[in-house]
Amino acid sequence: MEDYCRSAAFEARIQAMMQSYHVPGLSLAIVHEGKITSVGWGKASLNPPRPCTPDTLFDIASCSKSLTAASVALLVDDDEKYPEVQWDALMSDLLPDDFVMPGVGYTESITVDDVLSHRTGMPRHDLSYLGPLAVQIDNARSVTRNLRNLSVCAPLRSKYMYNNMMYTVATHLVEVKAKTTFGDFLDQNFFGPLGMQSTCLQPSEARRRGFGARIGTGYDWDKETSTYLDIQWPDAPEAQGAGLVMSSANDLIKWVKALLHCEGPINGRVYQGLLRLRTIMESTWKGRKSKPNTTPPVYAAGLEVYTYRGQRVVSHDGSGFGFSGRFFLLPDLKFGAVFLGNADGTFDIQSIITKDLIDELLGVPIPERRHFRQFIGSKPPKPLKPKASRATSKAKTPTESEEKGALGVGSGNANITKADSESFMPSGKSEEVKDPPASTQTAPLSAYTGPYWHPGYRMFTVGIRAEKLFIDASDRSYGFTITFDQIANESKITGRMKYCLTAGGDGPIDAEFVWENGRVVRMGLDLESCVKELIWFEKKGVDNDA
Repeated sequence: MEDYCRSAAFEARIQAMMQSYHVPGLSLAIVHEGKITSVGWGKASLNPPRPCTPDTLFDIASCSKSLTAASVALLVDDDEKYPEVQWDALMSDLLPDDFVMPGVGYTESITVDDVLSHRTGMPRHDLSYLGPLAVQIDNARSVTRNLRNLSVCAPLRSKYMYNNMMYTVATHLVEVKAKTTFGDFLDQNFFGPLGMQSTCLQPSEARRRGFGARIGTGYDWDKETSTYLDIQWPDAPEAQGAGLVMSSANDLIKWVKALLHCEGPINGRVYQGLLRLRTIMESTWKGRKSKPNTTPPVYAAGLEVYTYRGQRVVSHDGSGFGFSGRFFLLPDLKFGAVFLGNADGTFDIQSIITKDLIDELLGVPIPERRHFRQFIGSKPPKPLKPKASRATSKAKTPTESEEKGALGVGSGNANITKADSESFMPSGKSEEVKDPPASTQTAPLSAYTGPYWHPGYRMFTVGIRAEKLFIDASDRSYGFTITFDQIANESKITGRMKYCLTAGGDGPIDAEFVWENGRVVRMGLDLESCVKELIWFEKKGVDNDA
């Protein structure tokens, strides 16, 4: 496999895919029967130009979830120190003051297993938590305590519902029981023992340790200008556990090797606990064509498990604005791989190369490799054109000791996988732009302006920009803005939501204002696709205030 990954033919295919999917830099590491091989292609940064190597650091995004689940697994395995922490232990018993769910029966029934396998009935609510530009940034404890203010939308254990917050909740459990920070817990139990010397939690910690020059720049491809928008990630304590582990291909493959061979902190009990199948991931394949030679995936704990050509595959993806990655392992063949890249298109490449590497390992004839044919004999890639980064007037200047970023967005969105991208848009709506409704508005726009409050989503302030109602929500972990179109019948309105980090990605969002006694008293926003009703905010400064 080493010769295959270093071959000119393999490199040509990689370069062709990087051009096609607009990925400036990509790194790959493989481990086979204990031997590690790694290689990098392209650029970690376009301006100034820096090569992408297997030692380039990336936010590994939702690949971090495997380490979060493993952290909990270590507590479960240690009956002497943490006898109360078990897979079937109730979260409300372990965190009695903090873990409170809405609805009847959820608080009393949700277990550690439920939290780690995306079956709590709680939708993502990704737009609810506050990031680096907020007056008070969320952390693991505040995210946990805010669950009670959000809505569930499915019975407990009835369906797979990917949830980033629950993995942050899991880190709060680790911090409370181990009496240390989650970052220190990872250092002491994983990164140190496994020799992952360049891996840590949060970008600022990587810089503090002197790794700043090795951090890759994230990129988003602007189709309109055919240029790259560079993305600089700030810290995001509100999203720890769901993402935010900074690592390289050379380091992360050591974690894969530990899983393959039960090394370091991974003993047989921990391994079996992590890989125990828990939730059928129906939402990722329902209504879609079956993938050739592949079974539907099942979620374990921070890991997905499926079968490809008769081989069990254990994996996890991670994707966000400007970065994407994947690791996978074939336990029966003692083979594993890590992909990390600095653009969302990495997801498409790693999906192809995952099958390619497994097929090569299994000796599948090339004519039978359907995914292989697309990038044979492709032309060399064209030079990449960088574009200046986008910033806002509210941006904080990053320093070595405080990396807050320039766009008001935390790395919480680093844990969105490609399969979940549709639900990232409000209500999963199409990005097709519709004509605004015919205006019957007679009230001045100022009648709608002011602060609006929801206990779970906190404060949104409606203002006026360019003669339109406007919300600046750049204080969110998923920073965004909403520009409203004309109002129909003084109440219903459609807006355009735009995420702060991307060149594209904006989509329609429904909203509604409620009038009482000649004044606006409530605003509803369609902020969560799984909730069948709007999220309602009470306007502050009117008689209905508490």
